[in-house]
Amino acid sequence: MDDIRFAVLGTGGIGRRTLDVSRHKDGLTPVAACDRNGVAVDHDGLDVDELLEATEGNIASGPRDDGPDGDVATDGGAAAAKADGVKQHGEQDGVVASEQGEPTETPIDDVIAESDAIDAVLVALPNLEHDFIPRVAERFAEADYEGVLVDVLKRSRVIGMLDDREETLKESGITFVCGAGATPGFLTGAAALAAQSFVEVEEVEIWWGVGLKSGYEDNRGTVREDIAHLDGYDIETAREMSEDEIEALIDEHDGVLEFHDMEHADDVLLERAGICDAEDVHVGGVLDVRSDEKPTTTTVSVTGTTFDGERGTNTFQLDDATSMEANVNGPALGYLEAGVRNNRAGHYGVFGPADLMPGF
Repeated sequence: MDDIRFAVLGTGGIGRRTLDVSRHKDGLTPVAACDRNGVAVDHDGLDVDELLEATEGNIASGPRDDGPDGDVATDGGAAAAKADGVKQHGEQDGVVASEQGEPTETPIDDVIAESDAIDAVLVALPNLEHDFIPRVAERFAEADYEGVLVDVLKRSRVIGMLDDREETLKESGITFVCGAGATPGFLTGAAALAAQSFVEVEEVEIWWGVGLKSGYEDNRGTVREDIAHLDGYDIETAREMSEDEIEALIDEHDGVLEFHDMEHADDVLLERAGICDAEDVHVGGVLDVRSDEKPTTTTVSVTGTTFDGERGTNTFQLDDATSMEANVNGPALGYLEAGVRNNRAGHYGVFGPADLMPGF
């Protein structure tokens, strides 16, 4: 496959790790990155080392009203970073602290303006509003973008919003790969493979464990997104929580948050692939924001009946030594490569991680 030029929307935890991991992948060249403050574009390839150093500590996910289009609702911000005292290198905030960055009030539009020279875009924005990511996709389609959009979104209901826009995406020539991280993503694909032993799948259980070696400070958007799945919380309440309230919640649980029956898109993505009914998929896990060690082993269990009437369970485990960065951003870039391969073959529309085999 020819070299893939890609952009990253959002330079918070996921966006920064994507740029970092891409340096270890052949044939991937990051040419654009943005946050709510600025944009960096170099069609010959960004200086990732300089950009990452300049934006270190640029993580902010607090409540902010950025207007009806939410153009700058990324997980790396300026005002919130200043207010919360988040470490920031450089004289300016965010991407504009980089020598490659330029300030802008319309970062997504600025990337869209360069998209003729971009093969794929990883959307690393927090989906704090249910339809935010689908609206971003629609904006690329309205600009007649022909290429790949990849997102690691987690919420089941968002998949339907993307499906509602599928004809628009097809007409533009967009291949959208949704839920392309760890879960949904890597583990969804593992469940689809594990199901092949059976003629009927009874249940899929995904139980994940994450230890944030860089802590809450560098993963604010991810932690806020997960809090929405706790009992008594939803996306609206999580979005409106202050940083102090989130830190108090973390303290209350001694840094360890446990989740059950999460609204994770694995369910609808496996149903779309014909593996099982969404109601038969159960996702939960444990997040430890204060330890490098995983609090539990990440496991996928698929229970079903074989053609000869035997009932069994296939199990897939991730090694505890593999980090969240490895298990989210590695697959995200693998699915980005798969998306480009399909886009160049003329396959447009919305695809899930159970529909494609990621590249390597």
